[in-house]
Amino acid sequence: MTDILSRRYRPGDRTACLAIFDSNTPLFFAPEERAEFGRFLETLERAGWPYLVLTRAGRVVACGGLIVEADLSRGSFTWGMVDRAHHGQGLGTRLTQARLALARELRGIAELVLATSQRSRGFYEGIGFTARCLTPDGFGPGLDRWDMILRLDEA
Repeated sequence: MTDILSRRYRPGDRTACLAIFDSNTPLFFAPEERAEFGRFLETLERAGWPYLVLTRAGRVVACGGLIVEADLSRGSFTWGMVDRAHHGQGLGTRLTQARLALARELRGIAELVLATSQRSRGFYEGIGFTARCLTPDGFGPGLDRWDMILRLDEA
């Protein structure tokens, strides 16, 4: 996977990131979440949150970010996704590792949290996240919300 590059999101990546979202709907994301994701992308520059894209041959194939709480003690993985055509190729692991590295660079972050569905919960458990709370249909019909946590000193 040496042909995969990680870099910061740029406004010109918006269309590609929305296409990745669409490729994962409705299995991983509820259709009604698309507008929220679009607004999130529009606020990235102002918010200053790190959001990454993975590219292969110049094409964006995955994206995901990190929101850091004001006191810098907790970070949240946000809007992580891999183009559905590229699932099973290690890109989710690569994206997660890049976001973990970002969190570790920001001194003081003791834990990371995320919200995911039952379809990605096992992936994050394999990385060391543990489930805190389950909300049936929390993202929409058939998409349960799993709130998870990872203590960085344990990872």
